[in-house]
Amino acid sequence: MNKYYFVAASEKFLTVEEPLDEILKERIRNYKENNREIDFWLIKRPAFLNISSLQDISNKIPSPKAAVLSTDKKFIAFLKLRLEFVATGEFVFPNSEISDPLEKES
Repeated sequence: MNKYYFVAASEKFLTVEEPLDEILKERIRNYKENNREIDFWLIKRPAFLNISSLQDISNKIPSPKAAVLSTDKKFIAFLKLRLEFVATGEFVFPNSEISDPLEKES
């Protein structure tokens, strides 16, 4: 089982209003330099926010939603401090409500 951590906000906030693109590009560069496998993803309209245990969080986020999902808890904590106005959470996969953590809403 894998534990996933995330920050989530409106798609506009994460992709337009905040310099998230710069943060992710720098992290990708750092991972390549250190031969690390990518363990984070930007997901627009993430389906995992629809599971019952995350409904309270999901209801607070304006649509369309977006999230940065990672298996690295420290990276998500860093993003929360850097971005401030985001919701955070976690879930374990596999579970009965999520078929793919990277799945987008249909």
